[in-house]
Amino acid sequence: MPSNLQGTMEDGPYKYIREGNGKVSRIIRIGTRKSQLARIQTDSVADRLRKLYPDVHLEVVAMSTTGDKILDTALSKIGEKSLFTKELEYALEKNEVDLVVHSLKDLPTVLPLGFTIGAVLEREIPYDAVVLHPKNAGKSLDTLPDRSVVGTSSLRRAAQLKKRFPQLEFKDIRGNLNTRLKKLDETDNFSAIILAAAGLNRMGWDNRIGQILDPKDCMYAVGQGALAVEVRAKDKDILEMVSVLHHSETVLRCIAERAFLRHLASGCSVPVAVHTEVTDSQLYLTGAVYSLDGSQSLKETMQTSVIPGDQVERGVDNEAQRVGVTASNLPGSPQDAAERLGVDLAQLLLNKGAKEILTVARQLNEAC
Repeated sequence: MPSNLQGTMEDGPYKYIREGNGKVSRIIRIGTRKSQLARIQTDSVADRLRKLYPDVHLEVVAMSTTGDKILDTALSKIGEKSLFTKELEYALEKNEVDLVVHSLKDLPTVLPLGFTIGAVLEREIPYDAVVLHPKNAGKSLDTLPDRSVVGTSSLRRAAQLKKRFPQLEFKDIRGNLNTRLKKLDETDNFSAIILAAAGLNRMGWDNRIGQILDPKDCMYAVGQGALAVEVRAKDKDILEMVSVLHHSETVLRCIAERAFLRHLASGCSVPVAVHTEVTDSQLYLTGAVYSLDGSQSLKETMQTSVIPGDQVERGVDNEAQRVGVTASNLPGSPQDAAERLGVDLAQLLLNKGAKEILTVARQLNEAC
């Protein structure tokens, strides 16, 4: 690398910047979506990395994704598994960015070859929230008038809530958080909308939350509330750098959830919901599948021990990807146990008829 130049320099695949004081820092480019929420989430990750690695120069590169551009069609009908990640992963593949920050729930359970999730950050509250039209302030889904229209972009939410609140009507609503709140507040089309509580909290809009939905009423999406950092699997230095952001309990919970979803061979085009918790070194996973109207469902809970074993125990590969997650700085045996738990629970539901419920749900959704 030339030592007598100022500004940016390149050395093979790496870029550096020479600052006014002569200090040379490596440039790490972070990819993100352009939405306000995505930028807030990415900035929070960048801030943590800056504190951990003050000699690294971080740049945020924002771009629009397919999911951001198609706003007149329900997400479940578009048919693309990587609606909010495809363009970002293309930039990662072309070395235009070095890592990408995602909402984990947007990442498919099978990643493109050569990519891995290098960090899963501590989960924000994963539950769904009810945001009410100002005229309905103080109400809840239980107390809204009959036939009130509730907006949601999720088949999972709609299926569960149609069964729990049959007196209400549920209709699709698209757009980022800002757009959906504007549609709620500035028209009379919706009495309330359902959003992820984590996103509202990160935007500083927790005062708009009228009700947090209990898992008994509405279990959440796989990975909901967690942020993920996707990197090129071959970039060991970047992988090591971001791995310190891993939150061990969140990693285990999300590995189990992602394994459950992957074994069901499902995506956002069918209603699948989960709930996980770790108590006394036991990981509990509840998973469910639903028909579109919620009239049919299967729901079961299983658990496994996630006590770390001897880290040199035979057969444990700490470098392995587990449903796309690489967490080599965390014990491997609990990760394996979490992945098996997800697979075993999915297989239990499949044995009870989950495939038939999901197949019909997918066909009906495509036909609508």
